[in-house]
Amino acid sequence: MFDFAYPLHLYLLGLVVVFALLFVWARASRQRKLKRFGRPDVIEKLMPDASRYQPMIKITLCLLALAALVIVISRPRAGQKEQETSVNGIEIMIAFDVSNSMLASSTDDPNGISRLDRARLNLERLVDKLENDKVGMVIFAGEPKLQLPLTTDYISAKMYLNDLTPQLISYQGTSLAEAIKMSAESFSDSPDVHKAIILITDAEDHEGEAIEAAKAAADAGIQVDVIGLGSAKGAPIPLGNGDFMRDADSKVVLTTIDEKIGKAIAEAGDGIYVNGASGSAISQLTDKLDQLEKSEFKRVNYKASAEQFPTFAWIAFILLIADIFVLERKIGWLKNINFFSKTK
Repeated sequence: MFDFAYPLHLYLLGLVVVFALLFVWARASRQRKLKRFGRPDVIEKLMPDASRYQPMIKITLCLLALAALVIVISRPRAGQKEQETSVNGIEIMIAFDVSNSMLASSTDDPNGISRLDRARLNLERLVDKLENDKVGMVIFAGEPKLQLPLTTDYISAKMYLNDLTPQLISYQGTSLAEAIKMSAESFSDSPDVHKAIILITDAEDHEGEAIEAAKAAADAGIQVDVIGLGSAKGAPIPLGNGDFMRDADSKVVLTTIDEKIGKAIAEAGDGIYVNGASGSAISQLTDKLDQLEKSEFKRVNYKASAEQFPTFAWIAFILLIADIFVLERKIGWLKNINFFSKTK
């Protein structure tokens, strides 16, 4: 059995074809230009060190190395899988606020760490504490978007964190209710698996109905926990050009955390509210999640020996080293040898 962990990356092999065609076009263009100066057999004698075949050898080595690297990032696997193993865990959907207000400082200091960056740090710590749970992510501002379906691939989950910005959602605002609803709809259909939504936000709800959505989720057996970010004193929203967001009267807009709403949502969702600035926030949250009964998941793991990408990495390395030693000019001791015609 032979397959790939990331088969979509194989589409990058199309670059090999593109570069090969560009090389053929470049060589044909070169030949046309040389013919303008005279007969090719005469011009060839004026360029005794120019090799007809070395450039083709070099491009072949480079293209093979590129193909090998594409296969490496696609993570080829061969051999038998390990048997399915049973693990116990829960399903967790993270509802991540990417509204413009998340760019504001998370502290009373206007130049302090942004709410967005603090949210990333908190979620990295949370994911590090997960073991067998499935995790997914919904991002939201004025509307929600499923960013990551449920997975046990925590590395991919953490990679997504670095790309979270307000630009991912065109319609700005803060609709906590819609984020909770989409998160609840993104779980599996298994009624035996316990589920939790972690809402990470500054709790500025522009649309309302978040408490009702949390209560509906709790009625469906889904726990709703809230991580609040921001300062009660308020902080301006930076625009990235040295200025801050302003209202219609050109006054700087101050955004504050609404812990009252955050706590009400958590209470309606049978969950817990924690302040993201607290050093114990993640510990409190994981203690609450641990109270949920773990359900049995089936997981298929590959043996370490099944990973074949090191072989292709070595092939790419050897090809690139070989390319270094292949020059575009003729090799001295081969100059007088013609491999493709007989001498008379």
